[in-house]
Amino acid sequence: MKKDWSIDLEHGDYERNISLVIEDGLKAIHVTESGYYVNLVTPAVFGNPVHYMTDPILNRFQSGVTLKFIDQCGCGGYVLRAWKK
Repeated sequence: MKKDWSIDLEHGDYERNISLVIEDGLKAIHVTESGYYVNLVTPAVFGNPVHYMTDPILNRFQSGVTLKFIDQCGCGGYVLRAWKK
């Protein structure tokens, strides 16, 4: 994607499958063009995504991405922003 965007990883199968959240989060970062970010909106049930998304993201993209925890949504989910360098 050649724009800033968000992906909803918060509902449906995502609420029951942390591996799917991580897998699709990595795919979203992969398709995001350099110079843009993707907000990864994750389910409340798994808690703060910093604790389970950071290592897989940095292992895959190393220094090619910068992460920033944004906030917990009013609906209970969380937002982790990944900027592609």
